[in-house]
Amino acid sequence: MEPIAISVRAQNGEWSIVHRCTSCAQLRTNRIAGDDSELALLGLALRPISNPAFPLDFG
Repeated sequence: MEPIAISVRAQNGEWSIVHRCTSCAQLRTNRIAGDDSELALLGLALRPISNPAFPLDFG
């Protein structure tokens, strides 16, 4: 399982890590834990901004 994104629940704001299986590509979510690296979680949350899935051409 490879962590690929962060998901936030609308009801309570709880964060979950979205994982993708490296062999079958199935997606799963897992709630964050108290000992998870905050820096790594922020890196996952900012990934779509720093590396968008489509080109951002404003010109």
